[in-house]
Amino acid sequence: QVQLVESGGGLVQAGGSLRLSCAASGRTFSTNAMGWFRQAPGKEREFVAAINWNGGNTRYADSVKGRFTISRDNAKNTVYLQMNSLKPEDTAVYYCAATNSFTIGPPSNAPSGYAYWGQGTQITVSS
Repeated sequence: QVQLVESGGGLVQAGGSLRLSCAASGRTFSTNAMGWFRQAPGKEREFVAAINWNGGNTRYADSVKGRFTISRDNAKNTVYLQMNSLKPEDTAVYYCAATNSFTIGPPSNAPSGYAYWGQGTQITVSS
């Protein structure tokens, strides 16, 4: 059974930092792109960041560029999201996702491009 489990969420003041982890189990994702998405109350799920299979290609939403960094450790089957300079508008449930197969080129920024999803972890940024 494939599982993606996020951790590292919580409450932080504006300007603070958090690091999210997403540990995969049930299969290896070392040849798959992985991504982070978020969903705020009353809003659609939106793309945050994604990374290709070997970490050589990343992409970010404009709203987080320069503040968030995605990385991965294939030996641990884990992807990370380092979030710095957090803002109240970053408040949301953050989801980890993984593609179902190897893809060439930049990782997808669309939810439909991902087959596996975690349960999500809440990030709340207070002003």
